[in-house]
Amino acid sequence: MNAGAMRAEQPDSELYDWGEIEQSLDARGHAVLPRVLRPEQCARLAALYARDDGFRSRIVMARHNFGRGEYKYFAYPLPPLLQRLRQALYPYLAPIANRWNREMGIDAQYPQELSAFLDQCHRAGQTRPTPLILEYGPGDYNCLHQDLYGEHVFPLQVAILLSRPGDDFEGGEFVMTESAPGGQHAEVVPLMQGDAVVFTVNQRPATNRRGGRRKVAMRHGVSVVRSGKRHTVGLIFHDSR
Repeated sequence: MNAGAMRAEQPDSELYDWGEIEQSLDARGHAVLPRVLRPEQCARLAALYARDDGFRSRIVMARHNFGRGEYKYFAYPLPPLLQRLRQALYPYLAPIANRWNREMGIDAQYPQELSAFLDQCHRAGQTRPTPLILEYGPGDYNCLHQDLYGEHVFPLQVAILLSRPGDDFEGGEFVMTESAPGGQHAEVVPLMQGDAVVFTVNQRPATNRRGGRRKVAMRHGVSVVRSGKRHTVGLIFHDSR
C-alpha cells in the first residue's frame, strides 16, 4: 500500500500494530484503531449529514424495525477522505479475511486491492455503494444486526465515531454479541472521537474446547443514546444490489 495516500488526511495506517489487531480480531471479533481521524475531520464529515447532495438514499430505522435513528448511504464518488481510507485499510484486512475463510471452509478468496474486489461485486450486480453515515438523537439505538448485501460479502468492516462521548452525546455505546454452541456474550467497545473499530460482519473462526475449529456468529449494534447527537461513519467494503 502507498502509505502516502493517507498521510495528508489521516494517520499513516502503517503505524498501527497489525499483528496485534489481527490477534484481537481472532480472539474477540473486533479491534480498535485509535485516532484514525482528527477532530476537524470528524466535524467535517458529521456536517455532511445535513446536506442532500452526495447521498443515494436515506433510511429511517424505525420504518424497518432496525431500531431508532437514521442513516444515509453515500453515492459514488465517495468523499475523498472516505475513499482513501477505504482503499488504505482494505489491503491490511484482506489477508485476515482470506485466512478466516480458509479456516471456516468457505470457498472465497479476496484480491489484495479493493478495486479488484469491487469489480467482482459489480459483475455480480452489486453496484451500489455501501459506506454510510448514521445519526442518533435522544432515545435512538441500533438493533443488533449483520450488514449482508449480496453474494459477495467482505467479512470485516469499519465504524468510525465522529462525535465526542460525554460532550456531544451520552450513552450510545458500540455493542458486539457473539453466539456459539457453548453460549453467548455481549461486549461494549469503548470508542473516543476519531477512533475506528474493525469488526466481524457475519462469522469468524474460533477454537473449541477440543482444539477443533468452529464458526462464531457475530452481531453489532448501538445502545440507547440518552442525550445529544451521535454521528458515525460506516465503511463496508462490499457494494450492494
